[in-house]
Amino acid sequence: MLQDTIVAISTSLAEAAISIVRMSGPDSIEIINKLFNKDLSEADSFTIHYGQITDPYSGNFVDEVLVSVFKAPKTFTTEDIIEINCHGGVVVTRQILTLCLSLGARLAEKGEFTQRAFLNGRIDLSQAEATLDMIQAPSTQATQLAGQGIMGSVKRLIEPLMVHIMDMIAHIETNIDYPEYTDVEELTHEELLPRAYDFKQQVQQILRQAQTGKIVKEGLKTVIVGKPNVGKSSLLNALLEEDKAIVTDIAGTTRDLVEGWIRLENVTLHLIDTAGLRETDEVVEQIGIDKTKQALHQAELAIVVIDGSEILSEDDKKLLEDTKDLNRIVVYNKSDLGELYDDGIVISAQNNQIEPLITEINDRYKETVNLINTPLLSNERQISLMRQAHDSIERVIEGCEMGLELDLVNIDLTACYKQLASILMPVDEVNVIGEIFSRFCLGK
Repeated sequence: MLQDTIVAISTSLAEAAISIVRMSGPDSIEIINKLFNKDLSEADSFTIHYGQITDPYSGNFVDEVLVSVFKAPKTFTTEDIIEINCHGGVVVTRQILTLCLSLGARLAEKGEFTQRAFLNGRIDLSQAEATLDMIQAPSTQATQLAGQGIMGSVKRLIEPLMVHIMDMIAHIETNIDYPEYTDVEELTHEELLPRAYDFKQQVQQILRQAQTGKIVKEGLKTVIVGKPNVGKSSLLNALLEEDKAIVTDIAGTTRDLVEGWIRLENVTLHLIDTAGLRETDEVVEQIGIDKTKQALHQAELAIVVIDGSEILSEDDKKLLEDTKDLNRIVVYNKSDLGELYDDGIVISAQNNQIEPLITEINDRYKETVNLINTPLLSNERQISLMRQAHDSIERVIEGCEMGLELDLVNIDLTACYKQLASILMPVDEVNVIGEIFSRFCLGK
């Protein structure tokens, strides 16, 4: 338990109906008692009290407020918490904050309330990350995913895997260090290998689904590509329903990446309009083309735009060849000028007739909605640690197949356990030995 009391304005510092000044720490109730016209020392937890804040130094009235009382340990930080709901004026909010500081509270650092919740064991790292995800969520689906994380979905996903690995580690450690402990049968390569394969399959499934979590949280990085003047910028504007990109009949207008966001039924798109792909000697346009190629390399979805009113050019054919192995949707634009192709997705971006494209994207990502209520990893830190765990279990499998001594195989099993545990806690807090001894009565 930390010994100091922190305070901060928890709402936006702007004119509004209300503002909230939050305190957490052992002196929270003592401090509010010096400001409030009621003694809250014996107040029940989870109660709200109406009254007035008064400046204890001048005796002047400050504001009419509602004070919420939350008593340790059943609070977000596990400490005593006071929340002062005052009128949302900038001056009065700052005045109340200043009074709390003058009476002994310390100004909280960014994220410190959530940090205290973590340090005091109220939440794990994944729940702390989910709290930030909830605040920054760009869509309803993202808030659902963040809500699952706050409720401990990642912990419920990871802990069974940790138990699976620890069973193998403990078994091997017992066989090696305590051969006289006859209650535990000797673990062989033949018995370990299928358990490792089963674990690997579980991890691979989690990693496959993690891509969905990342898309829900960050949006599907979608690059619109095509040769110059095929209507890429018109398509971006039609999808966003605004004039985000400049549209002219002059080829090569787009020289830099133009971005925007759109929320479809089943997925959020992070749209990127790019410079037209063609051979050019113009220096600035070539820089734009280089950026296009880089964006295409990083894209999770490519919308390849072809001028549907013309026969395929060499540039079109090259683009189709270069993107054939990508996750792509080929659309034939400018149907208003004539349709030469009827076996693909035909649109007219200029006339906002893009429903076939939207339908195709929604159909491709309908599973995204179905997985929202499934525990998912949703950020690069968690996913990278799971990938490391996958690599470690692959080395375990290779070691078993080669017939390596199990104490050597156990090195990779231990690494795998630490990588999984680090999703939930700092790596220096991972206690493998403690977990082993908690499972077997080896001290008798």
